[in-house]
Amino acid sequence: MTKIATIELFQVPQRWLFVKITDADGIAGWGEPVVEGKAATVQAAVEEFADHLIGQEAGNIEDLFQVMYRGGFYRGGPVLSSAISGIEQALWDIKGKRLGLPVYELLGGAVREKMRVYAWIGGDRPDELVAQAGERLAQGYTAMKMNATGDMEWIDTNTKVQAAVDRLAALRDGLGYGFEIGIDFHGRVHKAMAKQLIKALEPYRPMFYEEPVLAENNEALLELARVTSVPIATGERMYTRWGFKGLLASGAVDIVQPDLSHAGGIWEVRKIAAMAEAYDVAVAPHCPLGPIALAASLQLDFCTPNAFIQEQSLGIHYNQGSDLLDYLVDPGVFNYQSGFVARPLAPGLGIEIDEAKVREMAAIGHRWRNPIWRNVDGSVTEW
Repeated sequence: MTKIATIELFQVPQRWLFVKITDADGIAGWGEPVVEGKAATVQAAVEEFADHLIGQEAGNIEDLFQVMYRGGFYRGGPVLSSAISGIEQALWDIKGKRLGLPVYELLGGAVREKMRVYAWIGGDRPDELVAQAGERLAQGYTAMKMNATGDMEWIDTNTKVQAAVDRLAALRDGLGYGFEIGIDFHGRVHKAMAKQLIKALEPYRPMFYEEPVLAENNEALLELARVTSVPIATGERMYTRWGFKGLLASGAVDIVQPDLSHAGGIWEVRKIAAMAEAYDVAVAPHCPLGPIALAASLQLDFCTPNAFIQEQSLGIHYNQGSDLLDYLVDPGVFNYQSGFVARPLAPGLGIEIDEAKVREMAAIGHRWRNPIWRNVDGSVTEW
């Protein structure tokens, strides 16, 4: 093992933050520590963690996680956990490259030869879904995800509920049942409306309902789960195994969706997945982010028995003007065939970052912010 020598950060379009960690032998690892819309804040957190990392053994990943998580007194939350996540990804990338093995080989070895992926259709306020879904089917995808609704008030109208039903019905009427559709409530629906929507949408056989209520309202999931046979999924805004402990014990969730750039990194999400397996719960990592987060997610998927599908952001509505493949030397590593991606064989995270491109785009940077939505009466609502 060799010691951590340098840590560099790059804010690049569309809305990503990359970290490059180099050890004393010149082996570089890449990670993606970012909270969408708060990249500069997470960058500051990574720079603060760097004081505890420079000069430490790069291969002591568990110990360095403990230092970052427990050593600062305050812990958890999106900013600190995301900073830890990207650093941790980069350290696994270094370890895999040093040993000449993909990360999944260091975490028990492969459990599958290919991983199913899904694509996004629609945007923040979904429309023109049939045409977009048809395009995705033509591209070989067998599973997709869409937002359930646009903005929703605490108690909203039958018109909005029916509009959500009509969109999903149009997909099924136009394209049939030969593909899976995940329905993302995006945490923008409150409990009373979620109860209506999950019942109204169920006849059209969704693959899952994602974040039907905000994570801070997870106690409502058990009530929702009792009135639907559709699997309930959540977890993108939850952090570390301690954040998932109560949710899994409640029995209210069927699929957990930790984000490897938010929840603590590769090894931490592997621990969350093992906890989920003990509760007979599936894993579908959240990943509407860049190429490093996706590469890290796939390393997790290939060594995790209860991982069943992977989100990925190629062509997502956020990535206008730049996409995740732009930063890879070989974009073919994410070559999807019949809705699957093959097991990566290259060492570390399995990708080679185009560093010249990263540095060029970091000079441009970004200031991405999510929109602020308001109801018709002017009150703020969830995006």
